[in-house]
Amino acid sequence: MAEHHLPGNPPVPLTLRRSPRARRLSLRISALDGRVTLTLPKSLPEREALDFAAEKEDWIRSHLAKHPESLVVQSGTYLPIDGIERRVVAASGKRVRIHENEIEVPGDRPGRVLQRFLRELARDRLAAASDNYATALGRSYSRITLRDTRSRWGSCTSDGGLMYSWRLILAPPEVLRYVAAHEVAHLAEMNHSPAFWAQVEHLYGDYQGPRKWLKQQGGGLHRFRFDV
Repeated sequence: MAEHHLPGNPPVPLTLRRSPRARRLSLRISALDGRVTLTLPKSLPEREALDFAAEKEDWIRSHLAKHPESLVVQSGTYLPIDGIERRVVAASGKRVRIHENEIEVPGDRPGRVLQRFLRELARDRLAAASDNYATALGRSYSRITLRDTRSRWGSCTSDGGLMYSWRLILAPPEVLRYVAAHEVAHLAEMNHSPAFWAQVEHLYGDYQGPRKWLKQQGGGLHRFRFDV
């Protein structure tokens, strides 16, 4: 992959990715975080791809305008945890502590400290939900992996490995539980057939609400940056 920028105010980051399977140049803007990716056939010069992006500048910027701007997590930031906005404040001690309207974070890099804390909290919640649903299903999973994925909130491999986005801890608890039920249901149905959705409903109940929330508001969970 190669990183470039579309000139202008502000400059737009562009990721150029070569694919041996690509037969033509394609442009994609992530619905989750607004990342702009150009996929090139193996032999296409980069210059042609950048010229193509320049031709599409108005279209790119109009789509990016619909995405919320990135927000660096620091002292004073309002961050949703379990779907409840809490203000990040300096900790009086050495531990992260969650209160009703605040979250105390120690150190001079609150974003990184908070990211580690939230990943562990997400792991605990997702493991508990996965255990409950797997027991109800009568199936077992092989492992749980947490990542910061942009294209999906979870996945299930053929050998029973469950993967989740740790950012689900920012969403309301019912959304996190729905994703866990969705992936655990794949242990029985590795598809999205009516039988699969029947398993999801059996495990979770009426899933339309949290599923709709993810489609409409899930992308906003990716606007928070913890690594600065």
